[in-house]
Amino acid sequence: MLVVSIASIYGMFTLNEKEIKIINNNQNKNISVRNELVEYTTIKKYTDRLPSNTMRVVIKGEDGIVSYIDSTKKVLKEMVPEIIEIGTGPEGEFVGRMTGYGPDCVGCSKVGNVACLTKKKKKHSLIYNGIYYEDEEYGKVRILAAALSKFPCGTIIEVEDGYFGKFIGIVLDTGGAMRSALKRDMILMDLAFDSESNPLVGKATRNNVKYSVKRWGW
Repeated sequence: MLVVSIASIYGMFTLNEKEIKIINNNQNKNISVRNELVEYTTIKKYTDRLPSNTMRVVIKGEDGIVSYIDSTKKVLKEMVPEIIEIGTGPEGEFVGRMTGYGPDCVGCSKVGNVACLTKKKKKHSLIYNGIYYEDEEYGKVRILAAALSKFPCGTIIEVEDGYFGKFIGIVLDTGGAMRSALKRDMILMDLAFDSESNPLVGKATRNNVKYSVKRWGW
């Protein structure tokens, strides 16, 4: 008769050594069971997609557990290495001005197409696809217009102003006012709305808006 089942042996996660007595055919046999913790390793990846002095955990590390029953090794839990990205790109903290616009603005595309293609190289229309974009990393984010020479297509920015609070935006559009402001060493971004007639367009006009880049481009 088996007093301690093999399943119960593998189920022990205490990191110490024990003597287990098994009675089999009226013969006693002592076996050694030892569980060991395998600490996760860290893999660092350097990327210019992140601003300098910033880092991001891509995959969270998890310790593994290995069990030794006499000379037999059993992996109870695989170790998962932690992967982190360390930014080497330009610094990403700015203070500037924000305004609002709709796809029916003067000079805008008649079908509401933004200046940038999506990551999948497709057109995005503010009229037909909306003022939000579904980003693979950051989820549903607001569309921004900015000077593309400074903030390339796909740049993710955390915006903080006195009216809308904090929100995440993505640069998918541009305009002459943004480019002109940059030539004067000023930061101006335009927040997309469904229409110029939306009363929130006027409320979007703010100074001293904080812009924090989370990702440079795609």
